[in-house]
Amino acid sequence: MNLLDHLSIGKPAYEPTHALAKDCWRVLQTPLRFLKGVGPKRALQLEGLGLKTVEDLLYHLPFRYEDRRQIKKIHHGTIGQEESFVGKLIALEKRYIPKRRRQILVGTLTDGTGSLGLVWYHGTPYMAKMLWKGQELLVHGKVERGLGIQKRIVHPEFESIEPGDEGERERILPIYLRPGGIPLGAIRRWLAQALGEYSNFLPSFLPEAITRRQGLMDLRKAMDQLHQPYKTADLFSLNRFASPAHRSVIFDEFFYLQLGLGLRRKYRSALQGISFTPNGESLTRRMRALLPFALTSAQERVLEEIYGDMASSRPMQRLIQGDVGSGKTIVAWFAALRAIENGFQVVCMAPTELLAEQHFRNLKGFADRLALSSALLTGSLPVKTKKETTAQIGRGEIAFIVGTHALIQEGVHVPRMGLGIIDEQHRFGVVQRMGLQHLANWRASSAPSLPQPDILLMSATPIPRSLAMVLYGDLEVSSLNEMPPGRIPVKTKLFTEKERSGLYELVREEVRKGRQAYVVYPLVEASERLHLRDATRMAEELSQAAFREFRVGLIHGRMNVEEREQVMRRFKEGALQILVATTVIEVGIDIPNSTVMVVEHAERFGLSQLHQLRGRVGRGKDPSQCLLVHYGLSNPQALRRLKVMETEHDGFMVAEADLSLRGPGELLGTRQSGLADFRLANLARDSHLLLESRREALEWLAKDPTLMRQESLALREILKYRWGSRLELGAIG
Repeated sequence: MNLLDHLSIGKPAYEPTHALAKDCWRVLQTPLRFLKGVGPKRALQLEGLGLKTVEDLLYHLPFRYEDRRQIKKIHHGTIGQEESFVGKLIALEKRYIPKRRRQILVGTLTDGTGSLGLVWYHGTPYMAKMLWKGQELLVHGKVERGLGIQKRIVHPEFESIEPGDEGERERILPIYLRPGGIPLGAIRRWLAQALGEYSNFLPSFLPEAITRRQGLMDLRKAMDQLHQPYKTADLFSLNRFASPAHRSVIFDEFFYLQLGLGLRRKYRSALQGISFTPNGESLTRRMRALLPFALTSAQERVLEEIYGDMASSRPMQRLIQGDVGSGKTIVAWFAALRAIENGFQVVCMAPTELLAEQHFRNLKGFADRLALSSALLTGSLPVKTKKETTAQIGRGEIAFIVGTHALIQEGVHVPRMGLGIIDEQHRFGVVQRMGLQHLANWRASSAPSLPQPDILLMSATPIPRSLAMVLYGDLEVSSLNEMPPGRIPVKTKLFTEKERSGLYELVREEVRKGRQAYVVYPLVEASERLHLRDATRMAEELSQAAFREFRVGLIHGRMNVEEREQVMRRFKEGALQILVATTVIEVGIDIPNSTVMVVEHAERFGLSQLHQLRGRVGRGKDPSQCLLVHYGLSNPQALRRLKVMETEHDGFMVAEADLSLRGPGELLGTRQSGLADFRLANLARDSHLLLESRREALEWLAKDPTLMRQESLALREILKYRWGSRLELGAIG
C-alpha cells in the first residue's frame, strides 16, 4: 500500500483538479514514436538518452545556449572571438598527417565575402558522413588565424541549413544532448511540435500563494521560454540556469520532493515502535568497563541522540555519518547492546563478506565477555552451518547477528528483531533496506498498528547538509565530526607523470620496511576511447618492472565475489605486498599495515571518492601517504580540486568542496541516491531554492498534514506520480 493511500482514509469525492492532474500524466506518457516526425526508428535512438515519452522530451532541457542573434560575414570575423557564420561548404577532404599518424578532415566555407577554414582532428569518419560539398551550413566556434590570410575554426559546431530553417539563423539557440545521427535541428523541431500539442498538459498546480511569494511563472510558460527563448532574453542568466524560467522549473522539482519527505517523516512518527529503556546492571554499563579507551565527545553526543530515539515509542530512523576511523562501529555496538538488554535481537548488515567478517571479529570478543550469543551469516558459509545458524536465529537463540545481503535473500527470520544496523548504507538499495526491516515476524504488514524495529544507518561518506537534507530529509542525521586521539592524518601529495620514478621509489621504500601498498587505476582494462592506464595491464607491467622484487596482486569489480574476497584475504594476511586495484577497494577492510596508496589519473575521480580511497591507509600506528598522479592538468579548476586533497583531511570539508566543484553525483552514485530524478535542479547550484522549497512545503503540510483539502488534491496526484514508489518505501529511509 502506498504511503499516500495510508493518509487517504476518509478520501473526499472525485474532484475536478484531482481528475485534471491524472489526465495530464496520462497524456504526457504518450510514446515519442507517435509524435509527428519521430517514428519508431528515431524513437529507439532517443530511448538511448532515456527519452521515451512526450514528458521526457519536454523535460530534455538545453544544457547551454548560444548567442546566434548576430550572424557575421566571414570577412568581418574577429580572431579570438566565438562567432557564427552561414555559408556554403565548397571544399571537403580527408588528409593524412604523418606527424599525428591519423587522418584529419578539412573543409572550406564561403559566404561571398571571404572563406573560412574548418578543421576536425577527431571523429573524422563520423564527420565525413555528416558533411558534403555544396551543403549550406551554420557554423559556430572560436575564430583562429589559419594559413595566410584565411581564418579558421577548429572543431566547429555546425548545422545543416535546410529550407524552412531560416528562422533559426538569428536567435538564442538552445543546445541539447542528442544521440549520434540525429541533427540538433530535428530535436528542436520535435520539441516545437511537443510544446504546441502537449504543453497545456504540463501539471502547473503549485498553490497560487506560493507561486506569488516565490515570483514563479506557470510551468507551461517556463518550458516554452527554456526551449524557445525570446531574442531579448538574458543569455548570461540562461547559461547560469538562473533565468526566471529555470528558477520556476527547479522550484517545482524541489517542492514536490520536500513535500514527499515531509510526508514520510509525518508517516513515520505515526508508526508504533519499541521503547528501549536502560536498566540497572545493564550491558551498556558493563561494556563501558570493558572498553580499553574513552569515547570521544562526538561519540558520546551521537550515542545520546541514538538513545533518545530508542527510548521513543516511534521507530528510530537515524543515519550516522563520519570519516573512516571516527568510531561509528563502536557507537552502533552500544546501540545494539541497548536493544539486547531489553530482550531483543540485533541484525547488522554489511555490503561485503570481508567487511561483515571484520565487524564480527572485532565485536565477538566483547560479545563473548558479556556472555552474549552472536553469529555470522554470509553467502559463502557451508550449507549445513548456514542452515543451523538460520534455525538458531529463528528460534531467538542468537542475540547479535552480522551478515551480508544473504540475510534478506535466504529466508532468515529474526522473531525478536529490535534493531537493524546497515553499514556503508549507500551501497544498498532501498529495497534491501526494507528487506532488513522486515526480517521480524511482524513483517507481513507495514500498517501503523504493528511495531517496527529501529533502523540505524552508517556511512563513511560524509554528506554536506544541503545534500543530506534532500537524500535523508525524513531521517535524523548524526555526524561524528571528531577523530579519536592519536590518529595520524594521511599525508597527501600531488605528482605529475614525469615524477613517476620518484613516486615508485617512495612505494618501494615503504614496502621494504615490511609495509604494504595500494595502486589504484580508474579502468579495469584498456579502452580505445579513453587513453588511460588500466589496472589489468599495469598489474602485469608493475610486477615485471618497477615492483618486480615484490608480490603484486590484482583486484577489480569484474571479478566474482569469491575471487575478490580471496585476493583481499591474501593481502590482509601479507601474502601480497602491493595490491593493484580499481575503486572496488573504496569500501574495504582494515589493513593497518598498508601505509601508502598511489592513485593514477587522480583527475578522473571526485574528491569524496579520493577521500574514501585515502581512508584505506593510515589505519595503523605508522605514518601513511596518499600519492595522487595527474596527467598534465591544464584546467585550473581540476588542479584546484586536487589541491584540496593536499591540504584538507576533514571528510565533511572535502565533501563540501566536492559538492561545490563537481556536483552531487560525485558524492553518491546518482541512481542509488535518487538524484537522477532531478531533471534540472542541482543541489550545489540551487541550494537557496532547496531551502525555500523546503520551507514552503513544510508550511503547507502544517496547514494540511494529509493533503486532503480541496487545494491539495492536485498536489497529491503529482506527488504520487513523481515520488510514489519512493514514498511506498519511505519507512526505511
